[in-house]
Amino acid sequence: MKQLLTWPNMLTALRFAMIPMLVVLLMMEQTTVIAFVAWFVFALAAFTDWLDGYLARKFDCETVLGKLMDPLADKLLVTAALIMLIPLERVPAWVCLIIIGREIFITGLRGLAASTGKVVAADNLGKIKSNFQYYGVGFLIFPLNLLPIPYQYEFGMGLIYISLVMSIWSAVNYTYKLRDIFVETS
Repeated sequence: MKQLLTWPNMLTALRFAMIPMLVVLLMMEQTTVIAFVAWFVFALAAFTDWLDGYLARKFDCETVLGKLMDPLADKLLVTAALIMLIPLERVPAWVCLIIIGREIFITGLRGLAASTGKVVAADNLGKIKSNFQYYGVGFLIFPLNLLPIPYQYEFGMGLIYISLVMSIWSAVNYTYKLRDIFVETS
């Protein structure tokens, strides 16, 4: 029997704890220092996503709790960041609506699958989508005037648009792979 208190699960819990810090930082006036700290918190939280998966696989300590909570932490991190970027006029609300709608749909689909005894871990397409979101959001949070990065905002939005397409694609993929749960009888 695997224990619940593993390094990967603790890193997932840490990611959950960083979300309110990120929200507060993005609510503040976006001075260069505040924006950099917000970016650092976001980048650190995103890094824990990679690290917890790496540790879980390397030390064979994957848990059902981790398979359920890790994707939820990722979704909440990206969702919180995207929502907080709307009033900063760094991302259009309609883009956030589609991405967040997909995340809610997939979370519901995972919950439905779990009720039938199936645990749905993130697949490669979802992981690639998450990377595009992490990098895109990271570029949009990073202080726009700190480094001489030409077209930083446009590059960040380009990554977000790619993640938008991948979000829709992966939602269709998850739905297709789990289509049998819709016809199961209770």
